[in-house]
Amino acid sequence: MAMSGTAIIPRRSLHGELAAQLRDMLMRGDLKAGEKISEQALCARFGVSRTPLREALKVLANEGLLILSPNRGASVARVSPEEVDELFPIMGALEALAGEAACARATDADVARLQAMHDEMLVHYRANDPAAYLRLNRAIHEAFFEIAGNTSLFQLYQTLMVRIHAVRFIAQKSTDRWREAVDDHEEMMAALRARDGARLGEILKLHLRHKAAMVHESLGPMDSAAAE
Repeated sequence: MAMSGTAIIPRRSLHGELAAQLRDMLMRGDLKAGEKISEQALCARFGVSRTPLREALKVLANEGLLILSPNRGASVARVSPEEVDELFPIMGALEALAGEAACARATDADVARLQAMHDEMLVHYRANDPAAYLRLNRAIHEAFFEIAGNTSLFQLYQTLMVRIHAVRFIAQKSTDRWREAVDDHEEMMAALRARDGARLGEILKLHLRHKAAMVHESLGPMDSAAAE
């Protein structure tokens, strides 16, 4: 488990801030599917005692991100193919709603801001820098919800996003899948520039179907390795 660096958390933040930090570790891929959580290492990393850490682990277990086993501690949950089939269409529907609303509300400044983010993301794609690419990718998807201005929709998105992004980080894109994702984003930007909400919504649904297929392709080898 990658534990480089320190990130001391103020005592007043308690388990809520710890839970947020652990979610970030899952999204970055610092914690891998099936990996056992080292409480000692995390306590040292964050400068906290075991009590708030264990409360944070319970929060993530309730969200389905971790598994708590008696006498064995916590481990990162594995995502089943069935869960992928359940979660990704829901996320696609939420993103489609946000995209339609964003097209109706976006100003020229909003479109220019997303275009700049998109262009920077392509720079990281061409440089074969997946970590930087994913940061911009996530920011673009979140921007659709921001522009849409629907708080309830964004809250639903946030609830699912951690699990979706955790899966994406354990899944490895093939060259063809990465190119496919970039092509999807090119079409998203064309639809946004045209303020074509229906088109953007359909592209976002397709984009999530492509992501689900990519995750399924990765889960097969991972499950085989775990069984050996």
